[in-house]
Amino acid sequence: MAGNTFGNLFRITTWGESHGPALGVVIDGVPAGLELSEADIQPYMDRRAPGKTSISTPRAESDTVEILSGVFEGRTTGCPISIMVRNTSQHSADYSSIKDIYRPGHADYTYDSKYGLRDYRGGGRSSGRETLSRVAAGAVAMKILKELGIDVCSYTLSIGPVSIDKSRFDRSLIAASPTCMPDAKADAEAMEYLSKIREDSDSAGGVIETVISGMPAGAGEPVFDKLSADLAKAVMSIGAMKAIEFGDGIAVSSALGSENNDAFRMDGDRVTKETNHSGGLLGGMSDGSDIIIRSYVKPTPSIYKTQNTVTRGNQDTTVNISGRHDPIIVPRAVVVVESMCAITLVNALMSNMSSRMDSLKEFYR
Repeated sequence: MAGNTFGNLFRITTWGESHGPALGVVIDGVPAGLELSEADIQPYMDRRAPGKTSISTPRAESDTVEILSGVFEGRTTGCPISIMVRNTSQHSADYSSIKDIYRPGHADYTYDSKYGLRDYRGGGRSSGRETLSRVAAGAVAMKILKELGIDVCSYTLSIGPVSIDKSRFDRSLIAASPTCMPDAKADAEAMEYLSKIREDSDSAGGVIETVISGMPAGAGEPVFDKLSADLAKAVMSIGAMKAIEFGDGIAVSSALGSENNDAFRMDGDRVTKETNHSGGLLGGMSDGSDIIIRSYVKPTPSIYKTQNTVTRGNQDTTVNISGRHDPIIVPRAVVVVESMCAITLVNALMSNMSSRMDSLKEFYR
């Protein structure tokens, strides 16, 4: 299977299956000398872990991280960092009834079409559980960014018809509320909405917004390896994502040029913008203002309603999915989006170090 590696200079390779013994990630390109321990990574894992709230799957996994290599006496050595999380609560029998049935909205059919066989227990590599490996790597990337004064903040912008009011924005609620909404009123309304959805044996989707502050101007390449393109690939590689937009996003298609352009101005000796319709990206490169990203997440495909489908033997049938599933993916995906953005930014910053001769001279003199 190809396609398990992401990044260039800061590169991650994820491994493991939903119902296998363990999952993990190998991170290559972490500079030597970074203080790092399991305690730096575990809080991010806890944000993604299942069984924490009434709107997440009841699968109870501690998602305890183990650093296997690349760290000595509390600091990174420059060698590849291998991180592992053991599975402890697999209920593989829950999936035996659907091993020959393609679940609507899942990767079962396409996986079978590509490989001719699949691990039907929770979806194998197609499972959302694979994202724990990304979060472990993202925690390392976030620590590097913090050393550089760069902040990445993701949160739930909306769930179904319920959206936050940014005049009530409270960052402390992102980790404290079950919906990861930074608005207590919207959180309560979303929980009420999700309660009704669950009673109807259905699921919901939503939107995750990410704000990246402190990113210097000029990161990203102007042609194929645009920072916007790399961020889009990073976010869209998350299984539940169906769309992404930057800044004003699709709204720019109905705007006038005079409305959409961000006027430049000086703030002391620093170039800034009067507005940020571009979402912090111009020509595919960071422009020094906040990078604004919105990621659109589909409803959880595993629902408890009877659905039409087909079997591996090409017979029409119906399916009633059992097991333990999230009624909404969005809250647990917030930290996954944050992590993939952080990984992409570190890679872009490392690549940017070789873009100018004066940077090379400053480093090697």
